[in-house]
Amino acid sequence: MTHTIRPFQDSDWPALWPILQATFQAGDTYSFAPDSTEQDIRQAWIDTPAATFVLCTADGTIAGTYFIKPNQTGLGNHVCNCGYVVAPAGQGQGYASAMCEHSQAQAVAMGFLAMQFNLVVSTNERAVRLWQWLGFAIVGTLPGAFRHQRLGLVDAHVMFKTLATPG
Repeated sequence: MTHTIRPFQDSDWPALWPILQATFQAGDTYSFAPDSTEQDIRQAWIDTPAATFVLCTADGTIAGTYFIKPNQTGLGNHVCNCGYVVAPAGQGQGYASAMCEHSQAQAVAMGFLAMQFNLVVSTNERAVRLWQWLGFAIVGTLPGAFRHQRLGLVDAHVMFKTLATPG
């Protein structure tokens, strides 16, 4: 299936918000409170990051999104952090992989040297496998760090990948 990944535009928000809302309400992959408001999510996903992108199918339907931002400020700002969401109808079609590969190229273009995922829920086995397949290593496991809506406290992984060398 043909798709494009492009920068987020304000006109994308009405289609993007329901995708994000459904993902976060599930309470099984992201630390956002399931009852987060539209304003809170827009702030976190659109306004705060350095950049936000959308993945569109051939007919222009938004099927996924990701953000990129520095993982830390100051002396840690050479490492970026990204978050990815795929619409339920788009899952299993390679969109997460495509967005992750796109985000790595974008990160290097923005001057980042590495990418870190701070809270990969251990029970999100598809994501863990995908990130490992794309070269990310589990560099730490945080016991009981995620309050899963159905399973209670579960572990979360910190995953890391070097993207470029300095200079």
